[in-house]
Amino acid sequence: MRTSFLAVASALALFCTAPGIASAAEGEFSYRYLDQDGEVRVGSLVDPPSGKCIEIPEIADWDTSAFRPRNDTDSRAVVFKDDDCESDAYFSLRPNGGHGSDRLLLRSVVFS
Repeated sequence: MRTSFLAVASALALFCTAPGIASAAEGEFSYRYLDQDGEVRVGSLVDPPSGKCIEIPEIADWDTSAFRPRNDTDSRAVVFKDDDCESDAYFSLRPNGGHGSDRLLLRSVVFS
């Protein structure tokens, strides 16, 4: 009886400490954008949530786009030209270093 109890208690403790399913891309996704004075700035998303459309926050209220994205997360990033990720997938950036040029414009992104 004592051995059975220890086995069940050990299994329960192991189950409770096992890592769950990751719900965020780990790492940094960076991009460039022009501020209100026309100066180039660098923005980033750190450990962004997976499976959720993220509008680029610095340009959300402007009629402009971010550019030159770099995906240093551990997940694939799909960038979109619109604010709500509803257009066709525009471009996919591989994990761990996928990047685009100044010509790659984006307003939103989703991580897989």
